[in-house]
Amino acid sequence: MRKLMLILVTFLVSGGMGFAQDMAKPVNATDIKWGPAPNVFPAGAQMAVVSGDPSKTGLYAVRLKLPADYKIPAHNHPTSEYVTVLSGDFHIGMGNKLDPQKGELLGAGGFAEAPAKMNHYAWTTSEAVVQVHGEGPFAITYVDPADDPSKK
Repeated sequence: MRKLMLILVTFLVSGGMGFAQDMAKPVNATDIKWGPAPNVFPAGAQMAVVSGDPSKTGLYAVRLKLPADYKIPAHNHPTSEYVTVLSGDFHIGMGNKLDPQKGELLGAGGFAEAPAKMNHYAWTTSEAVVQVHGEGPFAITYVDPADDPSKK
């Protein structure tokens, strides 16, 4: 029994060391590298990849810096999307068309989940920073194809 416990402890400790070696380096907000958001987003947003690679299969986390009065028309994603508001006023609504009379205002610390293939939209009333995470690859399909900035 004692040998079994020793083997189990050794296995657990060495497994934990493997996880520590695979851990990505922690990042402070001041060290995040911002750049223009991909052209699937309306012009004006900035994006930073915090973890993973949103273009590949697997978990990812990105941050979006959105100017005041920024609008993301109704769209959906093939996988669920999770949004945490880090700063500013961020509004999100569910439906086929952006409607500022509907939706919820989320402030810093607010959270929203948009299930896979559910049409939703968002807008800001002040500059906002949001963190989006989910299962990649990230894709966005606009309800009205004319709203897709990558097609313009």
